[in-house]
Amino acid sequence: MSELHTLHYILADVWHQLATHGSFIIWLVPLILCYELPLMIMVVMGILRFYYQEYCTVSKVSSYQPKVSCVITCYAEGDAVRSTIESFVEQVYDGELEIIAVVDGAVQNGHSFNVAMRASRELSRPGREVIVLPKWQRGGRVSTLNAGLSVATGELVINADADTSFDNNMVASIVPYFDDPNVPAVGGALRVRNVGDSFWSRMQAIEYLISMQGGKTGLGQWNLLNNVSGAFGAFRRELLIQIGGWDTHTAEDLDLTLRFKQYFGRHPEWRIPFATLAIGHTDAPADLKTLVLQRLRWDGDLLFLYFRKHWPAFTPKLLGKGTFLFTLLYGFLQNVLMPLVIVIYGIGLILAYPWQFLTSIALTIYGFYLGFLVFFYLLVLLAISERPKQDWRLALWLPVYPFYALFMRLICAFALLNEAVRRSHEESAMAPWWVMKRGRRF
Repeated sequence: MSELHTLHYILADVWHQLATHGSFIIWLVPLILCYELPLMIMVVMGILRFYYQEYCTVSKVSSYQPKVSCVITCYAEGDAVRSTIESFVEQVYDGELEIIAVVDGAVQNGHSFNVAMRASRELSRPGREVIVLPKWQRGGRVSTLNAGLSVATGELVINADADTSFDNNMVASIVPYFDDPNVPAVGGALRVRNVGDSFWSRMQAIEYLISMQGGKTGLGQWNLLNNVSGAFGAFRRELLIQIGGWDTHTAEDLDLTLRFKQYFGRHPEWRIPFATLAIGHTDAPADLKTLVLQRLRWDGDLLFLYFRKHWPAFTPKLLGKGTFLFTLLYGFLQNVLMPLVIVIYGIGLILAYPWQFLTSIALTIYGFYLGFLVFFYLLVLLAISERPKQDWRLALWLPVYPFYALFMRLICAFALLNEAVRRSHEESAMAPWWVMKRGRRF
């Protein structure tokens, strides 16, 4: 009981210090104030700017309606392939759509191939041609995308996974961004389709809502979009071919985005927007094992791309000053170094202080984090969400989300160490081992 009294006393003292001495917060949460807060302000201002442009001004009507090639990467999705093809066929876009379903490893994935062929026969119509391109031997995701690119004839190319479906106004929402000739690529918004499957899918639904729609909307307003999603992105076909299409190894989405950004120094007028209201729906991992394996790949790839493959390209001359500075602070430091700092800092506190003090500080930091989370969630809900009634249901899960976020940070730290020690990107399930082995070793 005396230990609980000690905990109560320390917690009360911390709150008293926060209430009476504003400088105490600088000692308590220096990373939040000096590092996270500027990013949050930038994102919040970007969201407000998006809201003003979208709902408080008269939108420019675009007559730009080029032919669009939609490359769908199919592997073992089975019946879900048809749903993805249907979501493209049903687009309300007035221009022509060329839908290319590329089946990787069509021999061992006969079911996916047959589903795609049946969809091609039944759904093709003028202006919505469905092409099935079988790759009889498996070559991985990158070779599948490049195979689709090789036969695409549209001015624009949209890439999509076969387990992703889209709102029927997606193409009509994303194409007008390319009316600006200085736009080489556009990122699309993703939502979690299987929200109700498990606790983990609910956590990812909040994560996607905040980071995919909220964070990317804010950063996109300042031409600081960090990544065009591999599950849903749009590109100018000629420029995509010019930079070599998708590249071997892994994390093909971030890799491709970084290669586009390496032209920003030579073309300062270029920008990569984020199409907030062009919505795709994907199935997130519903169990812990699948989720952890996914994040080990995602987070390990960050270190590989930043510190191995593209390290020589990180100069203001190639990226431009703004993109270089942002990538340095919130690419390198936030995504690669920060998880390791958090782990080391946390272990140091555990070894140096009694549990009563640690619990008091943890509860205080949790309160700050939850406050920021609720504020940002409400902002995204009111300014961005096109499905507010659906997203309101996630509010009950917000108090648990900080623990999920901390757990993901720990997974990220392990993934980074795994890549540094074992070069884990060479073990990616995104391509068979013989493809990874023939790729250049960085």
